[in-house]
Amino acid sequence: MTVGIPISRLWPDPAAEPLDDAALTALYRRADHPHLRVNFVASVDGAVTVDGYSAGLSGEPDKRVFGLLRMLCDALVVAAGTLRHEGYQAVRLSPRRRAWRREHGLAEYPTLVVVSGSLDLDPGQAAFADAPVRPVVLTHARATAPPGLVDVADVVPVGDDRVDLAAGLAELRRRGLGQVLCEGGPQLFGALTGTDLVDEVCLTVAPLLAGPGPGRITAGAAAAVRHLSLRHVLATTDGVLMLRYARA
Repeated sequence: MTVGIPISRLWPDPAAEPLDDAALTALYRRADHPHLRVNFVASVDGAVTVDGYSAGLSGEPDKRVFGLLRMLCDALVVAAGTLRHEGYQAVRLSPRRRAWRREHGLAEYPTLVVVSGSLDLDPGQAAFADAPVRPVVLTHARATAPPGLVDVADVVPVGDDRVDLAAGLAELRRRGLGQVLCEGGPQLFGALTGTDLVDEVCLTVAPLLAGPGPGRITAGAAAAVRHLSLRHVLATTDGVLMLRYARA
């Protein structure tokens, strides 16, 4: 099925014909081992937001791949600040995508995982209150959960006074959540890079110049340079590029 603006493959094996959802699913397929994928959209000049939000960078093709990546993962990880700022809703999928997951032996919905050092979270936010699968909150031992949070989520301390991301990822894998998709934000991406936990980066480049001001897709303390190999380049008729990089 091809929806809206066509997406075609530029590299490898250039092909002009539009990619349907089955072809895109094959290109972004699940790994055969535990895997952490990061997905971001940015402008040509590197901005992660327009007017403070990522939605200004994301068009129909990006949203289509965004939805497919959610369909393919076991756990969807997001930082608490991004959850609040972007107003995350419950992680739900279309009937067709839920059927695909059932056919492939997966839970009907991925599990939302929120990373929060402060536990400044609203249990009434739809991401928690309307979740089809009980979310997981990764925090640390000194954080205190607000009233009602443990009623709607599993609050899991990983670390004594800060969130230990490696331990958190190990906990997710212990729960059977081996294919992990991270949607940010930049501080979380930077921390995952710093601890060498990132296996893959999917980057959509929007054909926009956002100008000075907005941050990059990554932030935080300096980290060692990590090398990734280009796996594919996709393009749309409205000038969007979709790049997929992974460990060699």
